[in-house]
Amino acid sequence: MNIKWAVLGITALMYALIVIFPAKKSFSALGAAALMVILGVVSPLTALGELINWSVLLIFLGSLIIAELFIYSRVPSVIANAIIRHSPSLGIAIVAILMMTGIISAFVENVATVLVMAPIALALCKKQGVDPAYFMVGLAVMANLQGTATLVGDPPSMIFADYAKYGFNDFFFYKGKPSVFFIVQIGMLAGALFFFAYFAKKGEGRIEGDQERALSPLPAILLLLMILGLAAFSFVFGGISLYSGLLVMALGIAGLVWYRVVRRESGEKTAALVKGLDWDTFFFLTGIFVVVGAVGEAGLLKDFSVLLSRLVGDSVILGFLLIVAVSTLISGFVDNVPYIIVMLPVAAGIARDLSLQPELYMFALLTGSCMGGNLTPFGASANVVAVGILGKQGRPVNFLQWLKIGVPFTLITTTAASLAIWVIWR
Repeated sequence: MNIKWAVLGITALMYALIVIFPAKKSFSALGAAALMVILGVVSPLTALGELINWSVLLIFLGSLIIAELFIYSRVPSVIANAIIRHSPSLGIAIVAILMMTGIISAFVENVATVLVMAPIALALCKKQGVDPAYFMVGLAVMANLQGTATLVGDPPSMIFADYAKYGFNDFFFYKGKPSVFFIVQIGMLAGALFFFAYFAKKGEGRIEGDQERALSPLPAILLLLMILGLAAFSFVFGGISLYSGLLVMALGIAGLVWYRVVRRESGEKTAALVKGLDWDTFFFLTGIFVVVGAVGEAGLLKDFSVLLSRLVGDSVILGFLLIVAVSTLISGFVDNVPYIIVMLPVAAGIARDLSLQPELYMFALLTGSCMGGNLTPFGASANVVAVGILGKQGRPVNFLQWLKIGVPFTLITTTAASLAIWVIWR
């Protein structure tokens, strides 16, 4: 019992520090992990060999490198400007760019996607005399939305895939049914209609996009090889394997060699690219794996599952709505990575107790916790970046202004995706 209280106290303190000091979240997670080891809740060997998921970390790091090189290649900018030139109106161009942002974000880290699309959005708004605020907010929320769609889109998807033993292909179809990818697309279409209603009447006639040439197609080829390789390894090995992580990391290293040797970028620039990767999230994930493993070892996850099962009772719809609503609300204010790791076994356990397919509640958890990040300007890193960019442009967006678009967008997209989950997986 004493160990349970100690583990609960350390975990609660870690969450509090993450909320208060989000920029230092990796220190909070690693510190909590170290305390779990010191207290003997888990051994160092167990932490390093069993709890830390090296496959997920390798996929995360390798995909970050490929994403940076993809942005460096200017391929996204070329595609975006082509869309602008071929759109019949400004409103259609904006909605098309938002949808493209989402599609890229399904395979490229959310913040990186927003950073590469922001200059295009700002230039278009300046040229057409349009307030860039809602366009930039749109970039962030669409990137967050689609980050859930594939195994490589966002850390929560990687964590889900590891827990549920899902491979890359299982995100598209699982047991003959449409899976996470198509559920997210239903949410994305609902979100696109929301933005179309807002932007459709802005500007008439075609507009000219900037002419730009891609530096090289190689990063796009690396991205495609990563997708095809993960799909093939998913088919051969099932789920996330160490081979998948090594493949993505090898492609990332190959990209760095190309950047340094073929493109002849300086050693300083190469080092800056590596240093600029999201190492904070990398170490945050490392610590969280150990902390949540310790929570499981102490029996707290089982206790929490029993408590929620009593609350839900025999009502399938109550359990479903509770998971979606709570996940959406919590993720608007708290980092969804530790929440996802803690709640996946709980949601699956409740589903089994009710003789349901675990996907019904696990998909509800994944959808709510990822789409809920769009509620507030600090619910996701991409939101913080978008607000920061607008501030530098002299168009700051405050909390209430964000809510005007974040709340309806989140409600519309989460409701659409949740209805799809219920219809398909109930």
